[in-house]
Amino acid sequence: TSPSTPVVAEPTTTTSETPSPSTSTATPTSPKITTPTRPVPSTPSVSVPITVRTTPTPTPTIGLSTNSTSSPLTSPTWSISTGTSMSTATQITCCILNDTYYGPGDVVYNGTHGDYCYFVNCSLDCKFEIFNWSCPSTPQPTQSPTPTRPTTPSKPTTPKPPIPEPTTPKPPIPEPTTPKPPIPELTTPSSGCPDFVPPRQENETWWLCNCTMAVCKHDNTVEIFEKVCDPPPKPVCSNGLNPVWVLDPDGCCGHWECDCYCTGWGDPHYTTFDGLYYSYQGNCTYVLVEEISPTVDNFGIYIDNYHCDVNDKVSCPRTLIVRHETQEVLIKTINMAPMKVQVLVNKQAVALPYRKYGLEVYEAGINYVVEIRELGVLVSYNGLSFSIKMPYNKFGNNTKGQCGTCTNTTADDCMLPSGEVISNCEIMADEWVVNDPSKPHCPHSSFTTKAPSVTKPGVATPPPGCNPSPLCELIKGSLFAECHQYAPPQHYYDACIFDSCFVPDSGMECASLQTYAALCAHEGICVNWREHTHGICEVTCPAHREYKACGPAKEPTCHPDEPLDNRTMEGCFCPEGTINFAPGVDVCVQTCGCVGPDNVPREFGERFEFDCKNCICLEGGSGIVCEEKLCAQTKPQECPEEGTYLVTEVDPSDTCCNRTYCKCNTSLCGTKLPVCELGFELKTQIVPGKCCPVHTCEAKGVCVLDGAEYKPGSPVHSDKCQECVCTERVNSSTQLNIISCNHVPCNISCKPGFELVKVPGQCCPKCEQTHCVGVDALGPVIPGEMKKDPQNNCTIYSCMKLQDQLISSVSEITCPDLDLGSCQPGTIKLMDNGCCKTCTYRNETRVPCSTVPSREVISVGKCRKEMLINHCAGACGTFARYSEEAQSMDHRCSCCKEVRTSRRVVDLDCVGGGTLAHEFTYIESCECQDTVCDIPLTRGRKGPQSRSRRALPRPRS
Repeated sequence: TSPSTPVVAEPTTTTSETPSPSTSTATPTSPKITTPTRPVPSTPSVSVPITVRTTPTPTPTIGLSTNSTSSPLTSPTWSISTGTSMSTATQITCCILNDTYYGPGDVVYNGTHGDYCYFVNCSLDCKFEIFNWSCPSTPQPTQSPTPTRPTTPSKPTTPKPPIPEPTTPKPPIPEPTTPKPPIPELTTPSSGCPDFVPPRQENETWWLCNCTMAVCKHDNTVEIFEKVCDPPPKPVCSNGLNPVWVLDPDGCCGHWECDCYCTGWGDPHYTTFDGLYYSYQGNCTYVLVEEISPTVDNFGIYIDNYHCDVNDKVSCPRTLIVRHETQEVLIKTINMAPMKVQVLVNKQAVALPYRKYGLEVYEAGINYVVEIRELGVLVSYNGLSFSIKMPYNKFGNNTKGQCGTCTNTTADDCMLPSGEVISNCEIMADEWVVNDPSKPHCPHSSFTTKAPSVTKPGVATPPPGCNPSPLCELIKGSLFAECHQYAPPQHYYDACIFDSCFVPDSGMECASLQTYAALCAHEGICVNWREHTHGICEVTCPAHREYKACGPAKEPTCHPDEPLDNRTMEGCFCPEGTINFAPGVDVCVQTCGCVGPDNVPREFGERFEFDCKNCICLEGGSGIVCEEKLCAQTKPQECPEEGTYLVTEVDPSDTCCNRTYCKCNTSLCGTKLPVCELGFELKTQIVPGKCCPVHTCEAKGVCVLDGAEYKPGSPVHSDKCQECVCTERVNSSTQLNIISCNHVPCNISCKPGFELVKVPGQCCPKCEQTHCVGVDALGPVIPGEMKKDPQNNCTIYSCMKLQDQLISSVSEITCPDLDLGSCQPGTIKLMDNGCCKTCTYRNETRVPCSTVPSREVISVGKCRKEMLINHCAGACGTFARYSEEAQSMDHRCSCCKEVRTSRRVVDLDCVGGGTLAHEFTYIESCECQDTVCDIPLTRGRKGPQSRSRRALPRPRS
């Protein structure tokens, strides 16, 4: 190996402002050896070679460590010739060690440790640089240690002083001594530099640091010089973009390159890596970029297009696919307005920002970016357009697909998969179809079944009669004038005209404006063009963000984890005065405190509760420190109330804690429901503070009668003789409504002979004939009653019932003829009827009809009794005579018969001494009563016609 990489020790004070290439630094307490980085020189510089020679000298007592003790070191003195010398009086204070000040380029130490030589100087950027290498084994002469700058080469010696151990105290300040000339030892010069590790041949070169090269001259003499760079002229990029400066592999010099930059937008229009413009309306999945000769495992970029108009004439990008090694990224458009994009990695949805295996996916403004830093690849997609940027030094002359060949010439951009170059890129684009099972209409061979519409390269021909959108004029107008010299606008203008004609009123022309503005931003020119589109191309941002035409591609955050990125992109950014909290956390904060999983910004020292923990936002560490929340609660032992039981559940007032309490379960309530009487209903009430419902029978507000309920105002059917209605009035004792009744009005007068009689089932009595009406003097005659005319006893009025009707009749008593001359004087009298007369005839000796007592024996079985019993006996008037009036025989027959009887009970004496009550009829009175006369038959023949009658004797005058 060459002399070791310098170890640069930071001085305690730096006053120099001289810029220098960056090197790794270490404090004097613990120097650290790292590989220095090399900057990109803006202007290559040329410096004078520095010749380094070694001269053995005694080592001064100089320490770079902070040991409390310092061992003496012997060091060869290095002579550095720069063609000029600097007076110590004019030195700039730059490095400080042990209170000694050194200027830029001053030698601080030059000595050996064991078999290694060390050289320390103060660099141009005011840092201690330490070099070491293997020293040749030559005896060390004994001289007074004096740092010198000899100009003649001498052979280095290899004394072996003890190696100092690092300590914390400052090293002792070297005391000045009087220098003495060294006494070189005569040896045979050797070719090359054999004492270096590894040994170097004569004229062999190797890199030290900061574009400094060492050359072995001879006899262990090394010449050091900075590399001279001859910058090449800037080339002209065929895609119209500015070339970029690229470092050479040595990191010192560089050259210009034209990066590979391919874009696609609209429906869709393409600009290849080399700037060739064409339009292509295929609706399959196609190869945008693949390597001709693969240098990266499984690398490729693909586009999935679909027809986005009703006529299937134009296409739009739907999904961008990036493959790199083991990962496949899909950026898929879910919805266009508002824009919604889903990112899948290996068919699994991921959150942004995503980083894995050298591949990153993140949001940059309105764009979704896939970045592969190792390759320098940047792929951007926003639903309307895509862009692919790749470094020429890694992909130049090695790309194929719809984006072309990246050779800085458009002559070979239309290359087919077979390697053949044709003149029409539309036909070329059709052959880069990818077999996609989700699109059965797409071919699985090299050509599609139907070639898409083809336009001339670079020319968009609008259909006849088309009136292009005035927005397209913005591209070629003064709004983008500053960008025209860096990014030619014609392709984007032609695409805008094409889109506004073929897909009118769709806002598709915004894609051309957006893509051209992004290209201008890539060239460092910001154009706020959307405010000139009258809302047609407006971007709507969330409420907590605002639109910026040129915001940072990677928005600054409170926790930056990315190097500074100077790219700008349009999109929605945190407002002025706020900053995005962290990558992937969509929260804008005014102060960089903490943001937890709830996306709520917190200030340092703020206490809050989250996820059932008491948290505090602290500066430093993980930021948010949480501890479990303590819950305190008194747990009941039992639940005395009916229907309740112990339960433990989340406390609704504090969802972080559980609570144990008596919970109500009405199914556990054992209360028997009451049976309500008619007119009452069951009311169930939930009483606050009680578990089980309270059941009561409450009046319905109705009337009740005979098992029926009546609402207020409705008629109540109770008695036909009453008209009743249910009232609103309530009986305070029964809680039922009161029924009010009035009797039905009835007719209370009847005509003579009729009386009011109650009729079962009727509310009113009816007039029913109860007697016959005769002579006023007689009064009413009841049925079966006979009344004599008070003026004439021979006239009898009677009332009889015939077919439910009472009929009055008048009868005249016909008295029997009475021969008053035959009567015994003084015997003429009225008969019992008061009409007819009777008498005792002179020749009549008969006993009149009357009761005649006689003793009779009444026996029933073996019981009998003798007692006095009446019977009827006596003569009655009976005759037969011829009636001249009737011309027949007139008979009158009368019998002595009982008139009034009664039922009597007699105790019969029975054999054996007992008695038997026996009821019999007793004749109270007897009287002659008319009867029908039976005419006896004579000799079996009927006698002459005769008339029999029952009549009272007509009164005789």
